[in-house]
Amino acid sequence: MPAKTPINFVPIASPHSVYNLFPLSTNYLHWLNCSTFMARPSSDLPCSYVPIPDQPRSEEDDPRRNTKGVLVIVCGFLLLASLVAFNGYRASYSSNGQHSTVSLPTLPWSTLEPVSRGVSQGVSEKSNNLLLTATNGNGEELYPWDNSMLSWQRTAFHFQPEKNWMNDPNGPMYYKGWYHFFYQYNPKGAIWGDIVWGHAVSRDLIHWLHLPLAMVADEWYDVKGVWTGSATILPNGQVIMLYTGSTNESVQVQNLAYPADPSDPLLVDWVKYPENPVLFPPPGIGAKDFRDPTTAWLTSEGKWRITIGSKLNKTGIALVYDTVDFKTYEQVQGLLHAVPGTGMWECVDFFPVSNKAENGLDTSFNGPDVKHVVKVSLDDDRHDYYALGTYDEKNVKFIPDDLENDVGLGLRYDYGIFYASKTFYDQNKGRRVLWGWIGESDSEHADVAKGWASIQGIPRTVALDKKTGSNILQWPVAEVESLRLRSDEFKNLKAKPGSVVSLEIESATQLDIVAEFEIDKEALENTSQSNEEYKCGTSGGAAKRGALGPFGLLVLADDKLSEYTPVYFYVVKGSDGHLKTSFCSDQSRSSLANDVDKKIFGSLVPVLKNEKLSVRILVDHSIVESFAQGGRTCVTSRVYPTRAIYGGARLLLFNNGTEATVTASLKVWQMNSAFIRPFPTVQRN
Repeated sequence: MPAKTPINFVPIASPHSVYNLFPLSTNYLHWLNCSTFMARPSSDLPCSYVPIPDQPRSEEDDPRRNTKGVLVIVCGFLLLASLVAFNGYRASYSSNGQHSTVSLPTLPWSTLEPVSRGVSQGVSEKSNNLLLTATNGNGEELYPWDNSMLSWQRTAFHFQPEKNWMNDPNGPMYYKGWYHFFYQYNPKGAIWGDIVWGHAVSRDLIHWLHLPLAMVADEWYDVKGVWTGSATILPNGQVIMLYTGSTNESVQVQNLAYPADPSDPLLVDWVKYPENPVLFPPPGIGAKDFRDPTTAWLTSEGKWRITIGSKLNKTGIALVYDTVDFKTYEQVQGLLHAVPGTGMWECVDFFPVSNKAENGLDTSFNGPDVKHVVKVSLDDDRHDYYALGTYDEKNVKFIPDDLENDVGLGLRYDYGIFYASKTFYDQNKGRRVLWGWIGESDSEHADVAKGWASIQGIPRTVALDKKTGSNILQWPVAEVESLRLRSDEFKNLKAKPGSVVSLEIESATQLDIVAEFEIDKEALENTSQSNEEYKCGTSGGAAKRGALGPFGLLVLADDKLSEYTPVYFYVVKGSDGHLKTSFCSDQSRSSLANDVDKKIFGSLVPVLKNEKLSVRILVDHSIVESFAQGGRTCVTSRVYPTRAIYGGARLLLFNNGTEATVTASLKVWQMNSAFIRPFPTVQRN
């Protein structure tokens, strides 16, 4: 498709910023027509934006419809029907054209107050602790969600179970032509509890088929929870699954399971080792501080080695065990790694990355051109941290490259909502793939109403950043591009200081966006040096105006900009003349609802000499995943708009800086829905 030719844009009049110039007045739409132009093919009219009429959404406006052919339309209706079945409701309107309000379930009063879930059982907090009373704590009534709004929140191409609660990814692997994904699942409701293992399979990591539950809490050693575990595929093809169980006395123990029929590529049936548990908490370790075994790696002595997360007082630690048969274990003296002050380490991951090759490495690989990654999920703050370093096999030690960026102190996989992640080596394509749990940031009351909670991020490839050598790169797996439909391309759009540019695209709720930004060089040179320290979460977000930012994209914005989510860069010219770039996602104006957590996420992102600023954004209804500078810094957000939904969602370019014009080039793809449904013929033996 030919690139769209930009038109001349009129900047927002000073002194107003992009954020405070949006009064909800009767003159607003006229102002928008004349001051915020839409990028579109050049025409005789300098301003041709026409707002969508304020009326109910028709079926023709639904962005999930595929218009490429009858067959795909039928599949789309089947998918829509399945979503209706999963959630028990669908987007609907009354005969007078108004949204129909969802009937929120009647819950016991105790569940309407802030409730802690998981901590007393010995895992990280699983509740977002929002006030769930009849008000939001400020004397205001909770937002009146309706069926249409709640239905819109369900994603179209991210993995979700059919209904209910989901959290940690477990035991991902590739086996006999199928990608297997297991996950923490509550079959009884949309809140954490009664955890078992859900199971799904895929040919391509995008389209999924749900299988029967893989493992349930039916033994004394896991009766209070079948918790997180990892898969190891032995050289002979045998599959080993180690997982944490919570016993009838709430002691965390490690258990062994394996396929009942290794010839079954779907691995429907699993057998728990009769002599479980295979590991108990060692002396000095708390009964609830011993969980989440890793994938095993092979040592030079021919033994298999695993690590398990724990803590000693406030020091996070990784215990090490060797085994030859996965039934009996020897605790290795010392620790793989420990960092004071980081608290309990959950979901530890340990794997190699290559200094030279582009492909991923098997977990057992080691050598001179290899760095290792230690990743932990910190129980204290529910973020995933990692460090790069060297693995000393002889002394069973991980030595970080940078002590200031040691595990739990510096680098994170993702600076938004992303936790309990787990990688696996995909021997099918020679890559390391990362899964991460994306929790909710709305109220449990709303989750119960919609019938589900939590999703998984799009699987990401993981590799060492060979340009910096000091961080990893994360990028959506290539298979997600198979969902791309029609695209719109915008080249060399000029966004002057204080301006907003609306982008003319078909729909804005299922998108894959690739964008590059350049700051005007003359303005960059003339900008004064500053000692300013900008931090996404504490410096005012996208409303904070500086000489060189913020600038980027407004996703899931409505016509009046009463709701929008900025994904943006903020550049500071330091006193030494060097540029420091932050990459952020601002949820503070993402929703009019008052029972939604609206944090501002982000961090610094390394930008090398002569690199353009670049970002890729996946928008899928209530999730926004953003990858800056090829995946050096990643930010995942959950957003719950009330107006910027269905045909009411918009995409805009903005520059809220004060001194420099920004040139942007974008390509925006509409995204199809993934086909995620129950496997049609599977029966448990």
